[in-house]
Amino acid sequence: MTDLSTFDPNAVSSPNNNIFGLPFTKEDAKLIILPVPWEVTVSRHEGTARAPEHIFRSSLLVELFDTTFKDQWRKGYHMLEPDRKILLKSDYLRKEAELYINYITDGGVLTENKFMCKTIREINEGSLMLNNWVHDNTKSLFASDKLVGLLGGDLSTSIGYYKALASAQGEFGILQIDAHCSLRKAYEGFCYSHASAMYNALEEIPSIKKLVQVGIRDFCEAEWDYISDSNGRIKTFLDVSIKNKLAEGENWKNIADEIVDQLPDKVVLSYDIDGLDPKLCPNTSTPVYGGFEAAQVFYLFNRVLQSGRKIIGFNLNEIGISRDEWDEKVGARVLFDLCNLLMASNS
Repeated sequence: MTDLSTFDPNAVSSPNNNIFGLPFTKEDAKLIILPVPWEVTVSRHEGTARAPEHIFRSSLLVELFDTTFKDQWRKGYHMLEPDRKILLKSDYLRKEAELYINYITDGGVLTENKFMCKTIREINEGSLMLNNWVHDNTKSLFASDKLVGLLGGDLSTSIGYYKALASAQGEFGILQIDAHCSLRKAYEGFCYSHASAMYNALEEIPSIKKLVQVGIRDFCEAEWDYISDSNGRIKTFLDVSIKNKLAEGENWKNIADEIVDQLPDKVVLSYDIDGLDPKLCPNTSTPVYGGFEAAQVFYLFNRVLQSGRKIIGFNLNEIGISRDEWDEKVGARVLFDLCNLLMASNS
């Protein structure tokens, strides 16, 4: 058991400690953050594969005092070291993906290029490997009676995590904060594209009984058709619809409660950082104008908790990196709030 008698939460964080400057080991911490440094299929800006290590550094600036969830951190938060082999695999396959994307963007025909056929096969095999790696690591942590939060990397990193949660928890729902639906089938030929993350989750994990998407503002017709044909398994709250309701006098509490009412008893929080206003995440992979203030999102999450539903996990994805470390600082604060929510829901 970690001795906190000499730990001063008001002092400057020690870089020799773990996430948020906390002195907990993997063995003593109740909540483990699993970093997944992977960004093979990102559409535009790179960097999110290296977000976990940048967020770790920025987390030392996060104040531990939280008036809403006071002292939850005392139960122990610990972030594992990002796996260098996974990062190197991501770097290699990302370069391969860039060549492939440029080829098809320029009008190339896949069946006419054996090298590109080999490339897309390698990328899909690598993505499947990553899914299994995440699943096995998450499953192992659950077996040690840990709570687990996933820190990406891109959104495709969540598939193995959801599979492990399904095995451990049974049926659950996902509350997805995102600018995008992520419901494309094998986008650009990548079976496990970040743009296909929720499609794959729903197709491969029957235990996901409901997907509630909030803040969506960039999607294609095929995704909208998939939502319409889901028989209510997917409920999507578009950003424009929420903004129109607010403009017409509805309050965020009522809208938030309408969202929460769609969720089952067990909930995973899926937080793609581009669900926020781009001023908070300018270097995310695919920023889209619109979005939320961070406080609005956590008000919604608090309403989930207050409703009596159980938060069983979270994934935080698509955080960019920047020279001024703004994206990382926002990401670290969001991560701390997610940890507090998960811990509070399982106390």
